[in-house]
Amino acid sequence: MKQNHFDKKFFLVREDVLPEAMKKTLEAKEMIERGKAESVWDAVQRVDLSRSAFYKYRDTVFPFHTVVNERIITLFFHLEDRSGTLSELLRIVAMAGCNVLTIHQTIPLQGKANVTLSLNVSDMGVAMDELLAMLRRLEFVDKVEVLGTGA
Repeated sequence: MKQNHFDKKFFLVREDVLPEAMKKTLEAKEMIERGKAESVWDAVQRVDLSRSAFYKYRDTVFPFHTVVNERIITLFFHLEDRSGTLSELLRIVAMAGCNVLTIHQTIPLQGKANVTLSLNVSDMGVAMDELLAMLRRLEFVDKVEVLGTGA
């Protein structure tokens, strides 16, 4: 019995370890979706990818945000303990259009604190990777991890 793609396992993989053909396929798909390319041929020409490679990967590689059906995400932060860090973190989250569902902050030890945020991202105005990048750029943030997604 032949397996269809619904029977296959899915993996979350960092972009920097993807083969170049997969990255270019994602780029071409985005160009087509946004109307920046008139056809598959136009898109693959612009990203320097063969049409056969595009068709090989187009239904097998997806950006993280397109496969996450759940609109709740839990983030873990390791922060420096400074005045105003939590409020600045929450300002960025609110600016992105996220709704905070829960906040848990540990008591700071040795100048560091852990914060866990559960967010409703249904109305988020930026891509998930953009939000994570904004949060990681904050000078008091040592680490940001996606703990999970769910409904």
